[in-house]
Amino acid sequence: MPKDKPKNEIKVTDKRIFTAEGELREEFRDQITPAEPSAAPPPAPEKIIAEEKPVDRRKEQKGAPESGDRRRTLADKATNPGSPFTNFIEPLIAQAYMSLGMLRNPYQAQTKIDPGAARQMIEILTLLQEKTAGNLTPDEEDFLHTHVAELKLAYVQRTKSVG
Repeated sequence: MPKDKPKNEIKVTDKRIFTAEGELREEFRDQITPAEPSAAPPPAPEKIIAEEKPVDRRKEQKGAPESGDRRRTLADKATNPGSPFTNFIEPLIAQAYMSLGMLRNPYQAQTKIDPGAARQMIEILTLLQEKTAGNLTPDEEDFLHTHVAELKLAYVQRTKSVG
């Protein structure tokens, strides 16, 4: 290897606007102007914490009676209120009803009872009911509770007659 060739030199140029201390570099002072301070300073962290209160979803429910009177028919309670949560659990409920033979499975010619699958879906729905306790609207709570109770009763009746 010949020693006569000059080495390729690498030149490093710092193009950052600020120094390590956070000051504006001299070469950028004429290009950058400080921004106008905002009209209102951001709220202090203590204020933010004090303003954040837990939201009671039960009060947000539209059409809910003002008094504690929640007397509704079983069919009304079993009707999906159309919230994202109930839209999520409705297929799980349908799967449990199909496993018990109470709802026709569109992919099978005959209804067939699968107690193991039904029990698993009922346990999943019961777990969801326990984990969401106190966080659902009254309509969502009624919907889930009604179907879980119906499924448990149907499971006992169907497995007693099968076994």
